Amino acid sequence: MPYRDLREYLAVLEAAGDLVHVKRPVDTRFEIAAGIRKMSDTGGPTLWFDDVVGHDMPVVGAVFTTRSKALLALEVESAEEGNARFSHGLRNPIEPRLVGHGECQQVVLKGDDIDLNSLPMPVYSEKDGGPYVTVALEVSKDPIDRRVNASVYRVMRTGRNTMSVMSHAFQGLGTHMARAERRGGTLDVAIVNGCDPVLLYASQAKVAQGVDEMTVAGGIRGEPVEVVKCVSVDLEVPAAAEIVIEGRVLPGERVLEGPFGEFTGYYGPAEENHVIEVTAITHRRDPVFLAGMTGLPPTDNHILKSFAYESALYEKLRETFPEVTAVSYPNWGGVQYAAVIALEQRYKGQARHVILTALGDSSRPKLVIVVDEDIDVYDTEMVNWAIMTRSQPEEDTIIVPRVAGGPLDPSAPEKEVISVWGIDATRPFGVPYPEVVRVPGADEFTI
Repeated sequence: MPYRDLREYLAVLEAAGDLVHVKRPVDTRFEIAAGIRKMSDTGGPTLWFDDVVGHDMPVVGAVFTTRSKALLALEVESAEEGNARFSHGLRNPIEPRLVGHGECQQVVLKGDDIDLNSLPMPVYSEKDGGPYVTVALEVSKDPIDRRVNASVYRVMRTGRNTMSVMSHAFQGLGTHMARAERRGGTLDVAIVNGCDPVLLYASQAKVAQGVDEMTVAGGIRGEPVEVVKCVSVDLEVPAAAEIVIEGRVLPGERVLEGPFGEFTGYYGPAEENHVIEVTAITHRRDPVFLAGMTGLPPTDNHILKSFAYESALYEKLRETFPEVTAVSYPNWGGVQYAAVIALEQRYKGQARHVILTALGDSSRPKLVIVVDEDIDVYDTEMVNWAIMTRSQPEEDTIIVPRVAGGPLDPSAPEKEVISVWGIDATRPFGVPYPEVVRVPGADEFTI
């Protein structure tokens, strides 16, 4: 049975010994982030911060920091099963189901009662521009065709009732904001903090513009996400969420947002970004604030993206290359800049064809490595071994200059323009090649 909300998932983590309560007082400035960072680096448990200085609301963090937690959220036992379930959700979306009321609206704050300072938003990295909401679901509707986008963007608190959001022009929310601004109108937006973790994994799906990521979550869950109408904007949000910040993006208004420690491991620069005027805050009677880390991999951000990116590229490649057997976006590539693809070769030059196709994917990888089907794409040692023993730089490297790339790549010579490359680390097709050393019985040996 799918999780109805974040709390059901946290209860499962706690029962598995993978959630620990931090009883001592902690500060929202760096201290919560320090705990999440430590758990990310060590593969430690999820942290429930019971006593947050200056707040009567607990914070939970390190919820998405390991593959094992992701498997538990998706209710599967392996990466292959996880990608299969995600692919099923992409192919079989289920529309949300509107309900009359939800726990997320047990408390409603409007007008002078709105105070974003009451929410325990952490300051994560040393030079961040302010407190942030990170792993929340931002929901908006296209002002022209009313199609829904539900994804994750960084949102910085700028005042009691104002926030600033960063979304690039090619992303769903960025498209909605640009279209609303061209029409001279506001854009309704809802920031959903603390929901069924599957919604957050689904929010990272590489889907076409106009595809509601909550329908993908429904497909993964096998049943629709229950949603409720917002109290001050024309949107529907997950009914069982912890906290919902409702507001409107103001046309023509910008404020300095950032810098912010990004998924690349470097700071994304401060920029003039869109302003959200908050029109309501709703939450449960006893809400829990969900915090999430990004920065040097691995973090919540990287794990959240992994199944979405891997399953989407796998599905795309299999349409043309059914011989593709697995896809991985490793943490060391920021789960965006590098993709590793396993291929059961069928003809000469096929690996290069796969490389060029993958380099053109909407996830904008900077490096694509293709290996034989005997290589575990999730095992960095094996992938590197294949590169070292099955490729020659002069013959097996492809470099393509000046293509559109990730906007946060710190090495880009100019914004969003990079070089990309591929490595064919497969054995030459149709040519005798030395056999891999095997030791009979090693897999079955026990002490």
